[in-house]
Amino acid sequence: MGVTFSPSLTPSDAIVLRDLTQDIEEKQGLGSRARSLPPSKENNNRGTVESLGSLNNIHHPDFQPTVFTGWDQADISESIDRVIIRPYAAWAEAVVRRPTDVVFLTHIIIYLCTSVPSAILLVVGFSWPHAALHWLMQAWYSGAFTLMLHNHIHNNGILAKKYSWFDRVWPYILGPLMGHTWDSYYYHHVKHHHVENNGPGDLSSTLRYQRDELLHFLCYVGRFMAFVWLELPLYFLRKNNPSLAIRTAISEFSSYALIYLLARHNLRAAIFVLIIPLLQLRVALMVGNWGQHALVDELEPDSDFRSSITLIDVARGIAHLSALELKHCITSDAQPLTQLVRLKSNRYCFNDGYHTSHHLNPRRHWRDHPLAFIKAKPQYRDGRALVFQNIDYIMITVTLLRKDYMHLAACLVPIGDQMNMSQTEIADLLRTKTKKFSEDDIRKRYGRVR
Repeated sequence: MGVTFSPSLTPSDAIVLRDLTQDIEEKQGLGSRARSLPPSKENNNRGTVESLGSLNNIHHPDFQPTVFTGWDQADISESIDRVIIRPYAAWAEAVVRRPTDVVFLTHIIIYLCTSVPSAILLVVGFSWPHAALHWLMQAWYSGAFTLMLHNHIHNNGILAKKYSWFDRVWPYILGPLMGHTWDSYYYHHVKHHHVENNGPGDLSSTLRYQRDELLHFLCYVGRFMAFVWLELPLYFLRKNNPSLAIRTAISEFSSYALIYLLARHNLRAAIFVLIIPLLQLRVALMVGNWGQHALVDELEPDSDFRSSITLIDVARGIAHLSALELKHCITSDAQPLTQLVRLKSNRYCFNDGYHTSHHLNPRRHWRDHPLAFIKAKPQYRDGRALVFQNIDYIMITVTLLRKDYMHLAACLVPIGDQMNMSQTEIADLLRTKTKKFSEDDIRKRYGRVR
């Protein structure tokens, strides 16, 4: 269960992981004496709080806006930074709502300049090579776009008020190209998932499934794919909210109408521009949600600390591997698929790994999650929360379906009493968190479910 530091860590993740590593080292060094030490002798994270706070404080010399996901300011040459990046960032900071969020405008510009023209060209003059390249491009874009949209729907926009009109428009232009039906993500995620919080009333709840069984996982994904268009409006009707039910149905069926109209005009273009992205994204959303909520405490499944997880960092994707590392991944029997699939992380998806922090405060800004985690570290420890590194949600799902609990245990960053456990004991603990809840279990812990 050794902690590893990847060079592709965000500055915030590196600070947080270093802080947790210090806790582990102090615990190992003190042994049994650690439990008897007064709080003043325990790891003081004041320096960590100050370091993380300085990164988001626009008046601090260490402040850096996020301009790109793949590069930090230190990665960019001084001449390019001075001539191109700084002037662009200075302009963009006035366009976005928070100076930290230049990266959102960067992504919107990239998508408008690539996805939209590519889609139009496919409709006007379809070709199979272009269609294949368009599909690959949209598949690469969809993760970061969805997490940018995630910030948008939780905070009623991401741009400054002066540009509120454009802030309302761009999701309707780009969303369908990335696989989203109009506004459905908002209705399902904000008005439904965060209300039910993976409880038994949540249409995407994992409770009723054995979360390391492939058949259960396929049923979970299949139900969402086949019936969410019907179940979500019916959910709002059961909650005596016919207005939301009607708006949800309108948003979903108007998107289907768009697909139908484009298919009437150019079926092949419709398949690659709208249909494949829709199917692909919905599968990905359920794979990710399974990973986020697969490890649920059998005693307190309604606890945010025990029904979701935190990912401090994620292993580098194929784009960040050296030639030697890439060769090792391809030729080695040790998790080659895992190494090649990890393309999304806190770096590329705006701190999506801090999922427990997000459930504790759904409107918390994405750059504030690392600091919030450190400030609430005692609550995470006392709540017996699960913190991982070197794995992402997709690979958590894959690892669980392979029942490879030892690998999952190796990725755990132990906090609290977990520091006293061996890797085998951690694996046994994690195995208890994937057990299916019976209806009797649900009634005992949640009462009557409406």
